[in-house]
Amino acid sequence: MFLVAYPLYYVLIASVSNPYDVYAGKTFLLPSGFTLDGYKAVFADSSIVTGFLNSIKYTVIGTVFSVVMIYLTAYPLSVRNLPGRKFFSIFFIITMYFGGGLMPTYLVVRDTGLIDTIWAMFLPGGVAVSNMIIVRNYFEHSIPKDMIEAAEIDGCSQWQTFIKVIVPLSKSIMAVMVVFSMVAYWNDWFTALIYLPGKENAPLPLILRTILIKSSASASQAGMISGGYAELSKLTEMLKFSSCIVAALPMLIIYPFVQKYFEKGMMAGAVKG
Repeated sequence: MFLVAYPLYYVLIASVSNPYDVYAGKTFLLPSGFTLDGYKAVFADSSIVTGFLNSIKYTVIGTVFSVVMIYLTAYPLSVRNLPGRKFFSIFFIITMYFGGGLMPTYLVVRDTGLIDTIWAMFLPGGVAVSNMIIVRNYFEHSIPKDMIEAAEIDGCSQWQTFIKVIVPLSKSIMAVMVVFSMVAYWNDWFTALIYLPGKENAPLPLILRTILIKSSASASQAGMISGGYAELSKLTEMLKFSSCIVAALPMLIIYPFVQKYFEKGMMAGAVKG
């Protein structure tokens, strides 16, 4: 717990400490030279609010879309008498190891008209195959076959069985998939960098990256000016720590509410018969 928690705590106290004290090793358990200049510099950019709202939008829509797609692919593949089950399983697994690369993927996204639309954030990677395999294993080994057969005897169709039996019995693994998807979409800046050229559509991580790059560039340029480099370098270091906290804080707040499902769902989905 100490090895995992302390680095995060250190980033937190370093974000409100004087960078010179951080360099000198004076910041260990408590902030040294308390200052909020790093956070002031981050939130001074008007695009922060826009990026924050964009990240929330992408995370909510993307998480719902990904979990629905994972369920719609995992459940049929968990049915042993599905025609072509082996073929479809191999089809999905191949995509885990082989891909066209960045340029072919970009050309596909461009030719399908997704550039500079929010759908570019979801459709190209809508199904996370590794997560789908976990959910498929959960359906195979953790959902009682007797309940599925009972639903069929009662006259339920495959779709009704899925909605009324499978989904309610898999809330734990669903919570795991929600956590995985939320973290992935919240931290995803590279997809937006490639497919969303407009600044108004940029998510928070991309906005913070841009602010940090601008600050680093300014600090480098200030090296030619007497006395200017030290202060700008100091601000750049504060921005690094502050940006980490601003980007991570929403996930840290949400995670405890779904943590109770995490271990149970992950272990159940990993069991192999």
